[in-house]
Amino acid sequence: MDFELTEEQRSLQEEMRRFADAELKPGASSRDKTGEFPWPAVKKLQQMGMFGLTLPKEYGGLGRDFISYAIVVEELSRVDASVAITLLAHTLCASHINAFGSAAQKLDHLVPLSRGEKLGAWALTEPEAGSDAAAIRTRARRVGDSWQLEGNKFFITNGSQADTLVVMASTDADLGAKGISAFIVGGDAPGLGKGKNIDKLGFRSSDTVGLMLRDVRVPAENLVGELHRGFVQAMEMLDAGRIGVAAMAVGIGRGCLEESLAYARKRQAFGHPIADSQAIQWMLADMATELDAARLLVYRAARLKDNGTTFSREASMAKLFASEAATRAALKAVQVHGGYGYTRSFPVERYLREAKLCEIGEGTSEMQRMVIARQILKET
Repeated sequence: MDFELTEEQRSLQEEMRRFADAELKPGASSRDKTGEFPWPAVKKLQQMGMFGLTLPKEYGGLGRDFISYAIVVEELSRVDASVAITLLAHTLCASHINAFGSAAQKLDHLVPLSRGEKLGAWALTEPEAGSDAAAIRTRARRVGDSWQLEGNKFFITNGSQADTLVVMASTDADLGAKGISAFIVGGDAPGLGKGKNIDKLGFRSSDTVGLMLRDVRVPAENLVGELHRGFVQAMEMLDAGRIGVAAMAVGIGRGCLEESLAYARKRQAFGHPIADSQAIQWMLADMATELDAARLLVYRAARLKDNGTTFSREASMAKLFASEAATRAALKAVQVHGGYGYTRSFPVERYLREAKLCEIGEGTSEMQRMVIARQILKET
């Protein structure tokens, strides 16, 4: 077992670290306060090919492995997770089309998404369908040579900014989860209403909105894959998405550790840096150990995906452990900073607010435990 990154992966890691420090760090706190969408950073990442990192070269992507994707997400999240989650949502949309779309759909929609010419969003969640994704009420009805979509989506990342959306809708309510299909919807489609950015605890500069679909018509050829296969497609996408969220959690945790190390070395108490205190050292040690373990879980799941091996359980394990480790790291980081950690003077309070979402998005920790338990019970 080789735990070392390749030279190409290490080069990408260094490139993203420099980018995050130079392009994201200076405005991260300000964007958190104002909720301004990070378009300048997103456009630069698009130009660098990061929004098509894992997508096929023949469709405008870079064709890199999923470990490289996890590396990029971690490095961005270390400084500004709002930028990272923008990439995650776009990748869900583009990867869905890549995995299940027709050749024509890939040429028309995947190519501009891969090249960074368009931004994507993925619309599954609804006001009454979160963990129970099969309970979606958005309906799609065939009308001549088009599909008519009606319903509401909620908590849609990139929802108001996206040029292209993959939307899950019920095409046969009587079939439940087996009657859900996926559709490509243009961001400027008539009848598509977009809410304002939700006032969130964290990820405040990430675009997170509700969508209102009122007589939205899309061509019949915008059905992605087979009719009634949308739920199965979505579950496969969520498995991959959980690796991304786990990598994001590791990045947030790393930000906590790095800020805590710097502060502990600088802050004086009783005539010595607080880094000399065993109490502080133990917190730093716990943070570093758990984050290393989380990263290895992420890489294992990513490697299985790259190899075309089943990785659902491993993705859930990585997401569960990394997200909870990030929250623990953020709590310790605030403690290391003392009173200053409870103010906006240091980024650790923002990291704490962001870490919590990692335990909720792409399936809550409770749902991950259910997934893991079901699979290990089948195997033993």
